[in-house]
Parts: sequence; structure tokens; C-alpha cells
Amino acid sequence: MKLQSFRPRRGFTLMETVIAIGVLALLLTAFLAVFGPATAGLRKAISVQEADRLAAALERELVTLRPSTGGSDTYKTGFDKAYEWIKAAPDSGNAILLYQYRGDPSQLRADGTMEPYTKNGGVAGKDFLVQPSVRQRADALLLEDLQALDGRIFTVKLTQLVFEGGQLARGEAGQITDPTPDDGDAAGADGSDGYPEAVIAFAAEFFIVPNSDVNYVKPGGKFDPVNITKPIFTRNLAVRR
Repeated sequence: MKLQSFRPRRGFTLMETVIAIGVLALLLTAFLAVFGPATAGLRKAISVQEADRLAAALERELVTLRPSTGGSDTYKTGFDKAYEWIKAAPDSGNAILLYQYRGDPSQLRADGTMEPYTKNGGVAGKDFLVQPSVRQRADALLLEDLQALDGRIFTVKLTQLVFEGGQLARGEAGQITDPTPDDGDAAGADGSDGYPEAVIAFAAEFFIVPNSDVNYVKPGGKFDPVNITKPIFTRNLAVRR
């Protein structure tokens, strides 16, 4: 019987291991360089689509009168509400937040919105409906809605558009003035009653709030719209009397 001699298998040398790691790192770098921007672009596109849906909600909410917690209307007309919201938009305490939340269709609040559905589980379309919502930061119902948040929170900065040199340009944030001061219209009383035109045109810049935690966005929280400077998209809108 012939005995076979076994040679021990040679493992990878240190140099071979280093070379293999270097090649792998190079391949990963190339992969990230090619697909990284595409992935980031996809995430941004998804966010833009979501914010685009909320833009319609913003237009509706700006002119929708809702009973206040005291049982009386805070604004005289929808135009008056839009006027005050656009004017107050730069104020951190009155920042406008847009989001979607799970609402309970069987429970309506005094302002006409659904109570948040906070139970575990549930069937969408039956037990709860995903509702777009637009509220100022100081709204007492905001924190209730965020208990059933569905998706991201957005904020929007509103700036009136005025005519300069025959073209629309952004005015000063926090102010609403006669957009065509040379047309002979004279401003009257204060507020929306004194606004001489029938339309307020404004630019709406949409931003992603970096943190959706309730404690971050609640009144007095660390969220400060001034620190958010890169909108995901901007749309020119208008409200009419």
C-alpha cells in the first residue's frame, strides 16, 4: 500500500490580503460614485412628490375657516386667514408645518378634522385614513396629530410676490404690501381690509424638517426654520378674495 504525502495548503499572504482589500475598496468607491447620487436623487424625488401633494393641502388650508378652540372664528374670511398666515410665516412660533397623519374617520374634532388614530395595527381605509394636514406650530392640535404621524414633516416659507420692473419678484418676508404701488390704488384700513388688490401672489418654499420627533418641532423645541436653507422645491401660488 502506497502512502500518499499530503502537503499543507498555503494560505493567503499578508501582501495578497492587502491587495484584495485594496481592490474591494476601489470597487466600493466606484460603486458609490456611480449609484450614490442616483440613490440620493431617488430619495429627493420621493420627497418632492410627497411635498407636491401637500402643496394642494396648503392652498386649501390657507382659505379654510375653522372654529378656534374658543368656539369662534379667528378670521373673518378665508382671504383674511391667508393674509395673516403669509405675514406671520417668518415667525418661528407660527411656522407652517405640513404632514400626513392617520386619522380616525369615526371621530371628528370641532375644527372638522379627524382625531388621530393611535391604536396599534388597524386597517388603512377602514380603521384609519391617512390625512394631509397643515397647521401653524402654535396650533394646540398639532401635537395630537403628530402622535399618529405618517411620513415626514415639511415646513414652508411664504413670501409675497411684487412687481419690480414689470416682473414678479419676492418682497420682504413678513410683510404684505401693495404689489403695484404705481397703479393708483390706495391702501385703506389695516390688515387684509386695507390690501388694495384682489389677489395675493406668493412664493412657497418647501423644506424637509430634519427631525420628526414631537419634542423637536413642538413650540419651544429646537426646530428653527431659519436654519433650514435648502428648499426641495418652490412653487408660486396665489389666494383670491
